[in-house]
Amino acid sequence: MKKHLITAFLMTIATTILLGVIYPLLITVLAQVLFKDKANGQLRYRNGEVIGSRIIGQAFTSAKYFHSRPSAAGNGYDAANSGGTNLAPTNQKLIDRVRSDASALHQENPSQLIPVDLLTTSASGLDPEISPAAAEFQIPRIARERGVAEATLRKLVQSHTDQRDLGLLGEPRVNVLELNLALDDLTSKHGQTD
Repeated sequence: MKKHLITAFLMTIATTILLGVIYPLLITVLAQVLFKDKANGQLRYRNGEVIGSRIIGQAFTSAKYFHSRPSAAGNGYDAANSGGTNLAPTNQKLIDRVRSDASALHQENPSQLIPVDLLTTSASGLDPEISPAAAEFQIPRIARERGVAEATLRKLVQSHTDQRDLGLLGEPRVNVLELNLALDDLTSKHGQTD
């Protein structure tokens, strides 16, 4: 019995050190060496300051920027409270929010159908991407606010549209942070200011 207890104790210590210390350190080192950007959250910098992450959505409220999908994560885009609302389609709170958002979007662009991803939240509430249709819907507002031709903005959206992975997985999508950074670069080259 004593021999079995000592063996069990030593195995517990050995596996704790191996799987709780050595393995995580090894994986961390490999990730930092082989995939540094991905391992550190794909952060984006401007003038030496972190302005966001390519893989976590954030709110863009200025009319001069493309807006992200709505978020139900905490108070919006809160990674500590990631998740959808799980409200049923018949839930009055959801219906009221969608109606309010639709009304605001119709004021922005009354002649266009609203893409569904501008009215619905993602499962995580942190989706960094929108559909090309959602980006296209916002072009008239941004063109008006920035004084840039709509055709120029359409080309910008097209150049930042990621197609289906391997040609068949997922849907075409536009990363909102990357698009807004390119938008700032475009307007600064043409003498525009934020």
